[in-house]
Amino acid sequence: MTESIRVIIVDDESLVRAALRVFLESADDFELVGEADNGADAITLVRAVTPDVVLMDVQMPIMDGIETTRRLTQEFPGIKIVALTTFSAERVIVPMLSAGASGYLVKDTSPDRILDAVRVAHEGGYVLSPRVAKELITSVETNGPGNVRSLGRDEELTDRELEVVTLLARGMSNAEIAAEMFVSEATVKSHLGRITAKWGVRDRIQVLIRAAQLRLVTLS
Repeated sequence: MTESIRVIIVDDESLVRAALRVFLESADDFELVGEADNGADAITLVRAVTPDVVLMDVQMPIMDGIETTRRLTQEFPGIKIVALTTFSAERVIVPMLSAGASGYLVKDTSPDRILDAVRVAHEGGYVLSPRVAKELITSVETNGPGNVRSLGRDEELTDRELEVVTLLARGMSNAEIAAEMFVSEATVKSHLGRITAKWGVRDRIQVLIRAAQLRLVTLS
């Protein structure tokens, strides 16, 4: 039997914590091992219960989610943080992802997608809400391509790889991309693996940023 994914919820709103508690307890593959209403208490809780994944709000009293994420990922390199917040502005998204978050969702995300994001993060993947993906692309388009060079011949994408990147820019998960392309999820992961290797980037978020810089994807 597969072990449950151990999760803690960190949010200063009791109603949000209650809703997330219901979502997590409705699925067989999760174990809710604690809750905290600020970042400082979250760090203490993580040290006590060693969860696999933390669902983390960004704006909180005492210590915000960005600083909490930075400290947790430094102290516990294997921990996965998924931001779940009302804020989708670039000025918040980029610091949160830079601090080490494995995903960034807005709070109007469906329960199924939130649970899928926790699963993806636990497996080492990355996930963004469609609104967050658009905000990242907007930021890159607004700031311009900077000093990003053109792709070399060995970095060019196949048609299928470009299709994956285009769907990624719509904020789709691997499962959603697979359904759209009529392929298996393993095939999507294989495409993403080849893209990250070609471009020398770490994850799907960096793939998205790189694709936006190169104008391979746009909001139009």
